[in-house]
Amino acid sequence: MNDTAHFREQLAAEKDKLEAELLTVGRRNPSSPTDWEPVPSEARMEADPNDQADLIENFEENTAILKDLEIRYNLVLAALARIEDGSYGTCTEGGEEIEAARLAADPAAATCLTHMK
Repeated sequence: MNDTAHFREQLAAEKDKLEAELLTVGRRNPSSPTDWEPVPSEARMEADPNDQADLIENFEENTAILKDLEIRYNLVLAALARIEDGSYGTCTEGGEEIEAARLAADPAAATCLTHMK
């Protein structure tokens, strides 16, 4: 795969978008800057048990959203790393060339259709 500039642009734009979305539900873990951790939408103590339950529910929702976003974010970072090391477009499972249609549909794809999980 020689022409990666288009995919690099797409992936960089998606990375920026994902980082912005991640920041709405989480923050970078100070102990591990490559990891994200959820944060509650409001950091306050509530006397009312119903309000406390709402805060906990919101935190749990943020946790689920963050997990999905972080998975995609890591896939995008891995694809950008493959562009840098020259292995982009090659199936990480079998070494075959990844189909152009697959990369067009998902520029972060790491496998060909045969090895798609």
